[in-house]
Amino acid sequence: MNNTPLSQKSSVDDIRARFDQDVERFSNLQTGQSATIDAPLAMELITQAAHAASKPIRRVLDLGCGAGNNTLKLWDEVGGAPGFAVNLIDLSGPMLARAEERLRQAGVTELRTIQSDFREADLEPESYDVIIAAAVLHHLRDDADWRAAFEKLYAVTAPGGSVWITDLVAHDLPAIQALLWTRYGDYLAEFKDEAYRDQVFAYIEQEDSPRSVQFHLDLMREVGFAQVDILHKHSCFAAFGAVKAG
Repeated sequence: MNNTPLSQKSSVDDIRARFDQDVERFSNLQTGQSATIDAPLAMELITQAAHAASKPIRRVLDLGCGAGNNTLKLWDEVGGAPGFAVNLIDLSGPMLARAEERLRQAGVTELRTIQSDFREADLEPESYDVIIAAAVLHHLRDDADWRAAFEKLYAVTAPGGSVWITDLVAHDLPAIQALLWTRYGDYLAEFKDEAYRDQVFAYIEQEDSPRSVQFHLDLMREVGFAQVDILHKHSCFAAFGAVKAG
């Protein structure tokens, strides 16, 4: 994994084009993403953690919202609480349209969609009680890009608010990276077949540049978050988060 130089990875427009064609796959609340190990569990954990760590939840940012699965799960978790306002942000217009449709059908009335790269979006400082970022940050590239994105996450999180992430992750020890990448490949082949494994590995190699859980936790502390924690890790996927001081 990650033999492709960062400069040759997919552009934002390339990523947007692929997700424009993949709305149906991301619209299943029960199964989550089939290529992601423990996706339903991770979604449940980050939404429960958001509800436990940040109360009341008045304003939510779903970063890279896809078809809206994680916000739907959070909406169920808080019991359709009054004053629950959501900003959905995604590169893909079709994804945003599906997410908005599903959330309005579920009863969410205070909802805004933002078609943009998060790094370029004009967002109000200290305005979100909860930020969810599911399977999106692995598209960041070099160290400066990661730091700028996490500084922005911190800047737009409200005092006492929290950020919850599920994502593909790398490993700091090369031997462990090789071991767990092989095990992930076995999972994909068993889930479907070797051709599917090769397809998933190909788009990860072209699109993604994940970092380790430790990298994420250290960076969240460095940009200012008061507390960080890990909810779950299995093979090359993890769920974790951070809370901003009140």
